[in-house]
Amino acid sequence: MKAVQITSYGTADVLHVNEVARPAPGAGEVLVSVEASSVNGHDVIVRAGGLKMVSGRRFPIGVGLDFAGVVAETGADVEGYRAGDRVWGTVHPRERHTTGGAAEYVVVPADRIAPAPVGISPVEAASVVVAGTTALIALRDSTHLAAGERVLVRGAAGGVGTAAVQLAHAMGAHVTALARDRHTRLLTGLGADDVFDYGFTTSDRIGPFDVILDTVGTELNCYRSRLAKAGRMVTVGLSAPALAAIAASSVYGPRRIRTFSANPGTAVLRDLAGHVTSGALRPVVNGVYPLSDTAAAHEAFEQGGAAGKQVIEVTA
Repeated sequence: MKAVQITSYGTADVLHVNEVARPAPGAGEVLVSVEASSVNGHDVIVRAGGLKMVSGRRFPIGVGLDFAGVVAETGADVEGYRAGDRVWGTVHPRERHTTGGAAEYVVVPADRIAPAPVGISPVEAASVVVAGTTALIALRDSTHLAAGERVLVRGAAGGVGTAAVQLAHAMGAHVTALARDRHTRLLTGLGADDVFDYGFTTSDRIGPFDVILDTVGTELNCYRSRLAKAGRMVTVGLSAPALAAIAASSVYGPRRIRTFSANPGTAVLRDLAGHVTSGALRPVVNGVYPLSDTAAAHEAFEQGGAAGKQVIEVTA
């Protein structure tokens, strides 16, 4: 089968489509015929060598954190799935993989998949797996957003951001989005009550907010200061300075800067599918690339400024 792999750490040109052996599912595992996968920050960081402590220095390394496709085969002790079922899911972000979602087939534990939502294409499904579960966990589980609260989504036009705007709106919050001015119409259509251009809006000009969801990872202390008295803040934009800010913020107790490792299992994926099926969450796809153009998809992601996700279509 064909699989995109990293042959060394570096820029997008270290990505290659290689011929590899098709994996077989073991006990408790499922073999999925992949139809689409998306580009996530985790994929780019691994490729660039930012997670060497986890990914190691043995190559090749697989690419693609998420996928949507069809069950091809099940291993022993797998219940609830059979060949032909449409599913979506993720590979484990903290484990080294020789193949990931950007491949014709992927093997994962059965507790890392769930039935894919009906009514959308595999490309659309792949675009919201990681982005949607990250936003859902951030708003529902990490900050406990409640109806009537004011929430700021920073980096609102990205994959996590567009999902967060929609989910926060569905949860009954007043949603303020920070993004480029050119994305105002899109974000308003997704449920944002206010949209500010981050190039011209400093943190001291907006707020206060009950919840802040940051996807950028910079100026965290400035935005934390815009929390209301019982406010909560979470960031998914991790870097060395961001981690330092998170650690230093512990002195603020409940108003500290939080983070988490989004590692969704079946339950979260099922919950997310419900939001998609109900119409509360709709996919926002920026670009679709064939497996052979995965490097171009990574480059588009790194350029930034686009609304929505870059998706790799594995089987057309």
